[in-house]
Amino acid sequence: RDTALQPLFKISYLCSKVGDPRPGQTYKGGNFCAFLPDNKEGLKTAKLLRKAFDCGLTFQIKSCDGEERVTWGLIPHKTSLDGGQARNGYPDAQYLQEVGTVL
Repeated sequence: RDTALQPLFKISYLCSKVGDPRPGQTYKGGNFCAFLPDNKEGLKTAKLLRKAFDCGLTFQIKSCDGEERVTWGLIPHKTSLDGGQARNGYPDAQYLQEVGTVL
């Protein structure tokens, strides 16, 4: 198995913005982990994901079971090293192309 890059996002608190369920409210964050292959395409994707993060596009506030919370945004991330596409994991031969298109 190839080695994997593991971007880790530690979000202590997030202040919601216009368009979120309660604009201006602060929400507790969490630890979010994602994986990329440790190769040329994976490094290129990591740089694009960093830009998306810096622009505030990686996370969003969602209402779930009557509670608003920080969740992944619309950019797909691989959160598991296995389980395939159906479980946000590898193997998924199309992932880098798909995330590149979104980014």
